[in-house]
Amino acid sequence: MTTRTLVPVFAALGDETRWSILVALGEGDASASALAGRLPVTRQAIAKHLAVLHDVGLVESVRVGRELRYRVLGSTLSATARSLDRIGAEWESRLTAIKGIAESLEAGEVRGGEPRGGSA
Repeated sequence: MTTRTLVPVFAALGDETRWSILVALGEGDASASALAGRLPVTRQAIAKHLAVLHDVGLVESVRVGRELRYRVLGSTLSATARSLDRIGAEWESRLTAIKGIAESLEAGEVRGGEPRGGSA
């Protein structure tokens, strides 16, 4: 995923109600009415939040009879997680390098051709 596609996903995930909807849908498909029964918001609010989640590719809807049921799209969540893993791995690598430098300096190893502490 690119920054262009990640930003809207994170914006959608940054809302507590939308996060709660995703958690609820993680337990199984549900209609907007069923979600409204589980969460402290109206069915209309749930529908608006579901539209945002749908627009960024986090949920999809499937018609079952007269009911529109929603489910989480794991592929988008997995792609987001992979992007975060790559960023995390890069930062871990940087922090490990900084730690190595700090430990070398603390141990008084030679830096730049001069012993730590400089000359008299």
